[in-house]
Amino acid sequence: MTDTNAVNQAGAGQKLWFGHPRLLSLLFTTEMWERFGYYGMRAVLVLYLVEHFVFSDNVANGLYGAFASLVYLTPLIGGFVADQFIGPKRAVKTGAVLMSIGYMLLAFTGGDAAKPFVTIDSHRYEVATAKSGDGNTQYLVANGQRYKITGNEDKSISIEGATGDIPAKVENGHYKFDGERNSLNVVLLFLSLGLVIVGNGYFKPNITSILGQLYDRNDRRRDSAYSIFYMGINLGSIISQGLVPLIAIAWGYKWGFAFAGFGMILAWARFQFAGDRLAAYGNPPANARNINLWFYGGTLLAIPVVWFLLNNTMLTASIAHKVAATGVIGFLLTLPVLGQVMFFVFFAAIIGIPLWGFFTLKPEERDRMIVACVLTTYSVVFFTLFEQAGSSLTLFADRNTDLVILAPHQVLAQDLHFFGMTIPAVWSYTMPAGQVQIFNPLFIVGFAPLFTLMWNKLAKLGIEPTAPLKFAFGLALVGLGFLALIYGARFHGADYRVPLIWLVLAYWLHSMGELCLSPVGLSAVSKLSIPKLVGMMFGVWLMASAMAQYVGGIVAQLASTETVGGKALNPQVSLETYLSVFQTIGIAGIICGGIAVVLWPILKKGMHGIR
Repeated sequence: MTDTNAVNQAGAGQKLWFGHPRLLSLLFTTEMWERFGYYGMRAVLVLYLVEHFVFSDNVANGLYGAFASLVYLTPLIGGFVADQFIGPKRAVKTGAVLMSIGYMLLAFTGGDAAKPFVTIDSHRYEVATAKSGDGNTQYLVANGQRYKITGNEDKSISIEGATGDIPAKVENGHYKFDGERNSLNVVLLFLSLGLVIVGNGYFKPNITSILGQLYDRNDRRRDSAYSIFYMGINLGSIISQGLVPLIAIAWGYKWGFAFAGFGMILAWARFQFAGDRLAAYGNPPANARNINLWFYGGTLLAIPVVWFLLNNTMLTASIAHKVAATGVIGFLLTLPVLGQVMFFVFFAAIIGIPLWGFFTLKPEERDRMIVACVLTTYSVVFFTLFEQAGSSLTLFADRNTDLVILAPHQVLAQDLHFFGMTIPAVWSYTMPAGQVQIFNPLFIVGFAPLFTLMWNKLAKLGIEPTAPLKFAFGLALVGLGFLALIYGARFHGADYRVPLIWLVLAYWLHSMGELCLSPVGLSAVSKLSIPKLVGMMFGVWLMASAMAQYVGGIVAQLASTETVGGKALNPQVSLETYLSVFQTIGIAGIICGGIAVVLWPILKKGMHGIR
């Protein structure tokens, strides 16, 4: 472990940065650029999967959920390896290198886009897509002729002008759209995502660990340091989610990923060339064994393991529609390997810990551990709904949201001309679908200080809600966000696109829910857990986050709609499908929030004075 005396001596003569050790600025900017890379990539990932690789919604959403769950799961291993053997500093550098390579490789996985085709009763036909005034038009191509494909409300398709063996109408279940992909590109896709996942496992937990080493446990600046660090995360997220989707639209996805990779390289360079400033921090434990061979070998082995899990997810999702799952066991058996492992381990932990506590702990300790497990379960429900942002909500924005922003306050008497540019008298801006994710960090940055002031004011008055009640508010708000979209859908246009303001409102409600739940989650778990199990409970919390990401992918799969080249075949059916799922999960969030309110007095009593 890092020598505390050496750390204190190293920091004693340092210049301060806003009242904090100057090294905080290094960690702040390193994390900012790392999050710049990750959230920039995430903003366009699901769109890349459906538009470039022409994966079906079911496959793309399943892959996204698997990727995100592994991103949250691998820090358990990366943190353990750093704590026991290599030290956080080396782990951060290793992770930064792996992620940099992963993002840059992702930029070159595409090659030529997959070629869409449709299979009708065992006959395969090429499909061409052309832009039209109201969106995209799909054509079946046969014998040099093109026949327009129209999706019907009953999910059948009509083929205009069909002749010969080509039917004029094909019922649902008798056709399947897919894409012809270069298998090497798919291998490289999963390899690049594997590098990002493994790299994140080393980077994410250990840069936070180094931050904690800057302060004594009783240093009052510790909490504010984590708040500043958290702002770096949101700052990187805002910049990348604003720019990467624009770059992907203007020059292609590969340049969007390359731009995200450039941010990751800046994070690595910022940390790698810090010089002697990091000499006293993040070092391996005293007398740690030299495991270089195992470390490098295990890291290299982990990448093909992740590749296997992603590939297995793709294959399972591709045939999922053919498997009829009956009951809980039947459902679990249809899941990919990753899903089966996730469900087994999570439920074993969340049920086993209270059972163990019932027989071995004192009543007060047992009650607190049970409350910690209940709050952890709440977090799974919340983040399952909240994390639809990267999958179903992004696809909803692309297909069924009017993303045109008209700026009436910019209406001018005449066009303005300067520096060779022209600003029209009336202008509008069309947001890329991936850019809508920017609303969450914007709202977090804008409202986090207000929430802090509100909680402090309520605390002084003696009426600040305890953690279980804050969790209840979060669950209700995330459900209400989806119900706001349901209400706003009644104002859709003739093209079945919902006004953007309703999606913004949904993101605002989700962000307010996040501010109620997320900041207090780890703190509550650490306070409620008995000292010898705090580390394990942090691991269970991370497992819960990974579980939420995975289940979020399953929920997004339920919102899958028929697409050609990533574009909805029938916008009306697409809208109805999304709204059906959003209504279900919105009501579920409200009900879970209500149940949490009912259980609040019981949980408050079980906390035995801990807030």
